[in-house]
Amino acid sequence: MIVIAGEIEVDPADHDRAAAAAGAMIEASRREPGCGAYTITQELGSPGCFRIFEEWESQAALDAHFAAPHLAEFEKRITALSVRSLGAQRYEIASSKPFVLPPHLRNAGSGR
Repeated sequence: MIVIAGEIEVDPADHDRAAAAAGAMIEASRREPGCGAYTITQELGSPGCFRIFEEWESQAALDAHFAAPHLAEFEKRITALSVRSLGAQRYEIASSKPFVLPPHLRNAGSGR
């Protein structure tokens, strides 16, 4: 599995346009073969700052994503904004398993 984790920061005045571009990108990317997860979320308390998280089953799936028309459209829309920073890291995951919460957090929010 390949994981991409990144950040886009735009001028807060461009927040709504960046969010609209992200929404279209998320919708199209999640339909791609080999996409296990795709999300772009706003960082709370930081208008204009978005976090990116992607999971791909293979390099071939990621390569196809990079060639997809919706990625080119997203890049066009984002680069038309006042981008302050843009970056990402790639991780290759050999295995994964569910994370078990510590006992004191397992019932958080359950009213108990």
